[in-house]
Amino acid sequence: MEDEQIHPLHDSDKEIVDSLIIKNNPDDFDLINLARLIKRYQNFIGEKDLKADLEKILTFWKISEESLFSKTRIIWSNDFSPNNRSDDLVGSGFDTSN
Repeated sequence: MEDEQIHPLHDSDKEIVDSLIIKNNPDDFDLINLARLIKRYQNFIGEKDLKADLEKILTFWKISEESLFSKTRIIWSNDFSPNNRSDDLVGSGFDTSN
């Protein structure tokens, strides 16, 4: 039987997922958020509901995971900056220093 683990950032990540799932037209920051959350939970044991929501977002936005990562690489290569929005980026690995 697989242990169902809860990620330490579950609550803050769930808020982000809930905000993304209702977006019709995601902006660059939304794409970055989705990509980083997919990567965070990719090999995490547990969080099945959150992982399912991430898949639903991909489907709703009509984008594949491969296409999402391709787009976010382009966004980052064009000097994307999260504008010091560290409240949304806790534990993400983003460098928000100027």
